[in-house]
Amino acid sequence: MNILVTDGLSQQAITQLTQSGFNVLAVKVAQSQLKEYIVSKNIEGIISRTTFIENEVIDNAPKLKFIAVIGDQPVVDSTSYAEKKGVQFITAPVAATRSVAELVFAHILGGSRFLHHSNRNMPLEGDLNFKDLRNFYAGGIVVKGKTLGIIGLGKIGQEIAKIALSFGMKVIAHDKVITETTIEIQIQNQKVSIPITTKTKEEVLQEADIISLSVSSQQKPIIGKNEFDLLKPNSAIINVSNGNVIDEEALVLALEEGKLLFAGLDTYNDEPNPAIKLLMNERISLTPHIGGLTGEAAEQAGIEIAQEIIERFKAKSGMDFFK
Repeated sequence: MNILVTDGLSQQAITQLTQSGFNVLAVKVAQSQLKEYIVSKNIEGIISRTTFIENEVIDNAPKLKFIAVIGDQPVVDSTSYAEKKGVQFITAPVAATRSVAELVFAHILGGSRFLHHSNRNMPLEGDLNFKDLRNFYAGGIVVKGKTLGIIGLGKIGQEIAKIALSFGMKVIAHDKVITETTIEIQIQNQKVSIPITTKTKEEVLQEADIISLSVSSQQKPIIGKNEFDLLKPNSAIINVSNGNVIDEEALVLALEEGKLLFAGLDTYNDEPNPAIKLLMNERISLTPHIGGLTGEAAEQAGIEIAQEIIERFKAKSGMDFFK
């Protein structure tokens, strides 16, 4: 089987595939040449991190059996369209769990000391207004002892809980399916188990100092004006899950009215063109949808994807021919 690796697959994963009898072509192909390359090389599988595979490419690749996606970025026009053409999709959804959870805390820690704002202004005014800036940024918060409310207690939500508990935070959570779970924290050679019983969304919003959203895509926002009205004064909200879970107009209003001390966003309603009102708001810590995009996450995802490909499409090599 000929597999095209366009980008993002580690050498370890490539070696796994090659040793299992697959012919791996690790080539960065220009978008305009992708269709011709796939046909000319009889490509049966594609592994991509960022290269976009249009429907037209799928239409002209009769031998294509699978598309493997490293990370959480969409690389096709429509997964359902590809599946109707008999193309399987392979992902590694758990590989980026820790990376996403750590980004949540990057936003929490940065926002709690206004680092996103300070990093804009120190280069401009640090040499002239050092004392004024020091006074301006002196009102930060300590996260230890604060209550983190996690909405969505799946694998990422539970990883966020582990980090929060390690920081000495109290953790409460809401989940539509999970009613209770146990979080295990490794401290040197000892494991500490901490049970969590979930609450209603309203209870979490009312009790938490900081809200973290880790839910799947929604038909309509689950956090809007009514939900922001339930929050404590000077609370914070972090969203690294899906842009459509927050009403962005209501978010900006809550920030302007002082209901929120800060917000952290990694996903947006309109990607790749986030609303200007979000980009220009000095109380929002912003990242461009990089939750799962770390070197470690990509390497682990590649290994998991390679293992899944081997399991599904085991190539014959060596003594296999004689069995």
